[in-house]
Amino acid sequence: MTTDTSTIILLILLSTLPALLVGGAMYLLTQKYLDRDYRKKILDIRLKNSETILPIRLQAYERIILFLERITPSNMLIRVGPSGLSAGAYQAELLQEIRAEYTHNLSQQLYMSEAAWQQVKKAKEDVVSMINQNYQNLQDKSKGTDLAKRILENVLHQEVDPTAQALQFLKRELHEIF
Repeated sequence: MTTDTSTIILLILLSTLPALLVGGAMYLLTQKYLDRDYRKKILDIRLKNSETILPIRLQAYERIILFLERITPSNMLIRVGPSGLSAGAYQAELLQEIRAEYTHNLSQQLYMSEAAWQQVKKAKEDVVSMINQNYQNLQDKSKGTDLAKRILENVLHQEVDPTAQALQFLKRELHEIF
């Protein structure tokens, strides 16, 4: 290579280097701007979603708390009275009431945490188990009032409401959300 050729190459490199530096800097600035704009749009979308979803989530928790209150043995026994039923018929009516309430509120799990929904399911299963155990401890020709009395005695003696733990969990979770 001659000196003229190397000088020309050196001059070309020296003249294109500032353009490459400016181009690289512009690329980085544009990339940062686009990234920041993208994050801002994502944040706006999340904010709009939260404005829509938050009331729905609150309503779901309200409905599930109402469900738990309705299947609490003391409340359910008042609402679904034994009125002349046999213990077996009354047990079936109580279990049907729980199933109907649960089915009616099943979709609310979409708006709840998995832990909260597991607490709700456990509470429902505990109430069903309590009803079944008390029914099994009765004699064959017992009346619905005997079953109701046995369930209430069980709740009073054990001092445990099968829905209380789930209710407390939901309330704690709601306080964390809001």
